[in-house]
Parts: sequence; structure tokens; C-alpha cells
Amino acid sequence: MNCEHSTTTILILGIGNILMGDEGVGVRAVEFLQDSELPDDVQTLDGGTGSFLLLEPMQQAQTIILIDATFDENPPGTIRRLTPHFSKDYPRTLTAHDIGLKDLLDAFYLLGNVPEVILYAVSIAPWQEMEMKLSPTIAATLPSLAQRILAEIAALKAQPVDTSTPATA
Repeated sequence: MNCEHSTTTILILGIGNILMGDEGVGVRAVEFLQDSELPDDVQTLDGGTGSFLLLEPMQQAQTIILIDATFDENPPGTIRRLTPHFSKDYPRTLTAHDIGLKDLLDAFYLLGNVPEVILYAVSIAPWQEMEMKLSPTIAATLPSLAQRILAEIAALKAQPVDTSTPATA
């Protein structure tokens, strides 16, 4: 876990277990994006399987782009963009480590510090072999996923900054 700046406008957070093949797509997507030229206030973070250790870097972000695998009815490799507001809004089929992540996001609402969360959910097959690489189908989604996230960042950066409300520390 490494966030280099104390204040981050956008945090790209990849979640997943790289020991379980496609289940690690969020982490692998962050690794893929690290080769891109990102603005100084955009940070990438390998969130592993998620935990309350992610609270601090997530609190420093205004926007969190979360990348994770999901077991659902869609064909493996399907990429969906979601904007959940509470843990109940997340797909029930997010992989098992996300129970703690959902609790963490609910903690933001209790604390009153709510970053914007954009979830990119990548559909994977429900059965995963123990291996450290992505299947060819899921690996082939990384360029498209990265392109969508880079476009998301560009769109977020193009939005006017609201200076009417003071920033909170």
C-alpha cells in the first residue's frame, strides 16, 4: 500500500486476491494503470483484499475509483460502471473480501466524510483456480478498463471546482 501524497484528489483503488487468478483483477488493473501518465493528484493503490488499513488513504481522496471482480450473470470480462452510495448499493456478487470494504465505506457515512465512489466491476467466472495470473479473457479487458478509467479521470478533472463550501480537514 503506497500513497505518496498527503492529499489526493482521485484515488484509484484496486481490490482483489492475486492468488486466486481473475479475483485479483482490481490489483492487476492498478498495476496496468501505473504505466500511464497520471496527474500528480491521482494516486494508485493496491488495496489487496481490503481492510480498515485503507481508511486513511481513502479519507484523503475526494473521489475513489474502485476496481474489483464480481461474480454475476454477465459473461466474464464484462465491465460495469456503478456509483454506489451505501454498502447496500454494491452488487451482492462482489467477491468475498468486500464485506470489510462495504463496512469501511459505510464508516465514511457515519463519520460524515463521504468521498465520491465510482466502482468498476469486472465480471469473472465463479470458480477460480489458485494461480497468480489472470485468465486470457480477463487479461484482455485490462486495456479497455484502463482506457475507461483514464477517460473517467479526464471527465472528473474537467468538472468545475466548487469553491462555495469550505474544505474540511
